[in-house]
Amino acid sequence: MSIDDSNAGACACACSEPPSEAEQFSRLDEVIAEYRNKAGGLIPALQIAQSLFGYLPDTVVNRIAEGFGKTVSEVAGVISFYSFFTRNPRGKYLIRVCLGTACYVRGGKEVLDALKKKLSIDVGETTEDRLFSLEVGRCFGACGMAPVVMVNDETYQRVKPARINELLMQVTADDNESEQGDAQ
Repeated sequence: MSIDDSNAGACACACSEPPSEAEQFSRLDEVIAEYRNKAGGLIPALQIAQSLFGYLPDTVVNRIAEGFGKTVSEVAGVISFYSFFTRNPRGKYLIRVCLGTACYVRGGKEVLDALKKKLSIDVGETTEDRLFSLEVGRCFGACGMAPVVMVNDETYQRVKPARINELLMQVTADDNESEQGDAQ
C-alpha cells in the first residue's frame, strides 16, 4: 500500500514554516473523515498522521480512535504490530542497522554496539537533541555488502565499528551541504 501524501506535514500556504499544532490537528480531522468509512482505512490514516506529527503521540492516537469508533487499545494494537509506526519521537536521522544473517555474521552486532555507545542510546531510542534515532532491521537486500546500515533513505555498505564517527560526520555533513544548496 502506498500513500502519496508527501506534503502532509507542510504548511498549507506552501511556505517553509512548519504547520502549527492546530493546523496539524485540522489536517488530521480531514484525514479521519476521509478514511474512517473505507475498508482498511485505519492504516493509511495512521501513516498520514505519523507524517504530520513525526510520530503517533497519545493525543493523536486518542483522536484517531475516537474518529474511527475504535478503542484506544485497538488502535495501539495496530501501531505496535507494524514496525513502521512509532509512539516515540524520531530523530532527524533514523539509523537502522541490519541484523539479518549475513550482516550479523559479518559484524552487524558490533556496528550496532558501536552506534549505541557513540550515541548513548539503545535500540528504539532517540538522542536528547532529537538528531538520531536507532533501530534494527532484518534484511535490506544488500547481503553481499554486509554489514549494512541505513540512515533515512541512504544505504551504507561494509560498515566497520571503528568508522562509526566517520559515518555520522558524513551523514550530517551531507545534510548540511544540501541545506546550504537549498538556501542559495
